[in-house]
Amino acid sequence: MNKPPYPHPIIAREGWPFLAGIVLISLLVSLWSGPASIPFWILSVFVLQFFRDPGRVAPAGELNVLSPADGRVVAVEEVRDAYADREALKISVFMNVFNVHSNRSPVNGTVRHISYFPGSFVNAALDKASLENERNAMVLDTEHGHVVTAVQVAGLVAKRILCYAKQGDRLYAGQRYGFIRFGSRVDVYLPLGARPRVAIGDKVQATSTVLAELPDTTVKP
Repeated sequence: MNKPPYPHPIIAREGWPFLAGIVLISLLVSLWSGPASIPFWILSVFVLQFFRDPGRVAPAGELNVLSPADGRVVAVEEVRDAYADREALKISVFMNVFNVHSNRSPVNGTVRHISYFPGSFVNAALDKASLENERNAMVLDTEHGHVVTAVQVAGLVAKRILCYAKQGDRLYAGQRYGFIRFGSRVDVYLPLGARPRVAIGDKVQATSTVLAELPDTTVKP
């Protein structure tokens, strides 16, 4: 699969308007009243860290399922994957406002379909957020015949889910495909034979952390 370089390194392109706006305001307030600008500069630093988008290196392994987001694991359980109509292993990663919010594809695969669901904005750390909150589900077919579902879930203050992938796109593991603004989670649904490599409470990084290993479907003599 082709791996085009991300054209906006270090700072996510989604954050440029916000960063430019708050820095401009900070400069104007500094010129008008120096000390009064301190809160605006603090806010500028917050916006800068929120929209950071560092490059990451994926661990080797064709059956690895990479974390699609930075954050903390809040669920590892067997549930119903309504998006792919199957029983599945769900691993959920909660992102607070201090985590990187760029979302990456968990596996090499082709997008089968993408579905958007409007909903509420309860705390994304709660289990009910997976089914009640605004969300965007992407179902992927891997080259080894597995089905992997990645669901971007809006949080308490997240008001915008961005997904740039389309049906039929081929994504590579770790490829940037979306962004969620301000506190949220990503749920990953895997075949029941997948082996978790993380536990609830673990801190993970997008692309760098292996969430699980998919079952080996190679036919052995």
